[in-house]
Amino acid sequence: MLTRRIHYYSGITIALFVTLHLTNHAFSLMGIEKHIEVMTQLRKVYRNIFAEILLLSAVCIQIFSGIQLYRSRFKIAKGFYEKLQLWSGLYLAIFFVIHLSAVMVGRFILQLDTNFYFGAAGLNYFPSNLFFIPYYSLAIFSFFAHIASVHYNKMKERNRDVRKQSRLILIVGVVMVFMLMYGLTNGFNGIATPSEYGILIGK
Repeated sequence: MLTRRIHYYSGITIALFVTLHLTNHAFSLMGIEKHIEVMTQLRKVYRNIFAEILLLSAVCIQIFSGIQLYRSRFKIAKGFYEKLQLWSGLYLAIFFVIHLSAVMVGRFILQLDTNFYFGAAGLNYFPSNLFFIPYYSLAIFSFFAHIASVHYNKMKERNRDVRKQSRLILIVGVVMVFMLMYGLTNGFNGIATPSEYGILIGK
């Protein structure tokens, strides 16, 4: 099926970027300065017109093809991993639309550097953190859940250990959620953001 093939390859493109992005966030465990240092190096790879057009195109393709696949399989999906693939994909589509829109507004309208502080601002102040902690946590978990589901559904007839492997991917996803939330909130103690980022949280 052409739509599924297109969805698969656009998904690989996005997964490569998200892996870099989450790796960058993992360096927050070593401090804000380290996070920004690593981000500065990674931006040499993806902060250019070619990479950004490629990524945005992949996201648009992923969203539209994903919605088509969701609608075609919603009523016939059976089993935990088939349903998990659909629901995690739907959440990621919603997340991409909101998150990329926010980043674009931040960069081009608010003229902010969309660095560590841009991502962490909503996580470190009440009451915005009541939304942003679940919002980001579910996005991270959904990324791993989608990969686990795709792996299971592709390999279930050829690999007898596929259930264990998919379960391990889900566990890694849960661990990553706690690691990144810990790092981006300074061990849940909160991080003071520079004054220019106050506009993001109504300050």
